[in-house]
Amino acid sequence: MEAVESVRAGSDVLFILLGAIMVLAMHGGFAFLEVGTVRKKNQVNALVKIIVDFAVSTIAYFFIGYAVAYGLGFMDGAQALTEKNGYELVKFFFLLTFAAAIPAIVSGGIAERAKFYPQAVATFLIVALLYPFFEGITWNGNFGLQGWVEAQFGFPFHDFAGSVVVHAMGGWIALAAVILLGARHGRYGKDGSISAHPPSSIPFLALGAWILTVGWFGFNVMSAQTIEAVSGLVAVNSLMAMVGGILAALVVGKNDPGFVHNGPLAGLVAVCAGSDVMHPLGALVTGTVAGALFVITFTLTQNKWKIDDVLGVWPLHGLCGAWGGIAAGIFGLEALGGMGGVSFMSQLVGTVAGLSIALGGGFIIYGIIRQTLGIRLSQEEEYEGADLSIHRIASESSYEK
Repeated sequence: MEAVESVRAGSDVLFILLGAIMVLAMHGGFAFLEVGTVRKKNQVNALVKIIVDFAVSTIAYFFIGYAVAYGLGFMDGAQALTEKNGYELVKFFFLLTFAAAIPAIVSGGIAERAKFYPQAVATFLIVALLYPFFEGITWNGNFGLQGWVEAQFGFPFHDFAGSVVVHAMGGWIALAAVILLGARHGRYGKDGSISAHPPSSIPFLALGAWILTVGWFGFNVMSAQTIEAVSGLVAVNSLMAMVGGILAALVVGKNDPGFVHNGPLAGLVAVCAGSDVMHPLGALVTGTVAGALFVITFTLTQNKWKIDDVLGVWPLHGLCGAWGGIAAGIFGLEALGGMGGVSFMSQLVGTVAGLSIALGGGFIIYGIIRQTLGIRLSQEEEYEGADLSIHRIASESSYEK
């Protein structure tokens, strides 16, 4: 029996470790999606930001964030930490990759004009305090909100893989940061004109989207966290939402490659919450709505509301994530072919709570940093580009022989 338990524990460790590695690889996707979208003079900065944000996130989550969310720390001896083949350690690694996605999401919204080190400070505060506050409420039952929601509406708020906990949180924090930062110089003219800043590299943008798409199956499927709990339904629902997002973005976006490659991401963001309870047809509808929602709201954000969200992270993660939280309470119902165990009102309340915490916390963190450290490059530095003004090197340097 002891040998069987040891094999089971080791299998769970390997399972969740593979998931952590897949989600870690997604950060390369975030990087290349941003590299392909920003102007050429900001490509180096995009790459450096994502990898440094991950390092800062690790420190913040290891020493503070994980304890805030789950009440667990890592100050015990190594022998205690390696019980059950070190399952709690790889679980921390897995959940860290989720936490680090928040600043990676924000990075795309504030690209091309944010200071480097103040953003690193914001990353630390978000991953140490703001994100794990809502993570703990949702996934660990902190502060009794889940118990209250269940008592009122029959079921707790359900977010299997983070449509709201990760994506909507990241998108609404980014919205606060983008508003406080302001638009890039020259983006919107006083006469109402709009200066287009087209993507610098569609191939890099597409590469980023593909890396994210593949890694997402670790993000969603491995959220089961043990082999015994793994579900093929999650994999198929992720697939169906992904293709729904692609096709909707293709049609509504009128063949625009930027929209097409963000389409699968919109679908996958939306299906995270209910991927374990929806029927595949419900997942397809969820992803299709998300793909269309992204294209429509991205266009409104950029052209009508004049919010300079460079990668459209508020429409993609913030709005599609919110839709996913609510969609789980629709297509997860048994009446619509779902597994049940969810209610529409529970999903609505949990989603609104997450968005409120994210937006309010984002304004607090970035507001304080703006007043103390400053969050914006000077007009001259922005004109020169973040690559040269921050990192002193261009993405492609030429040297005389």
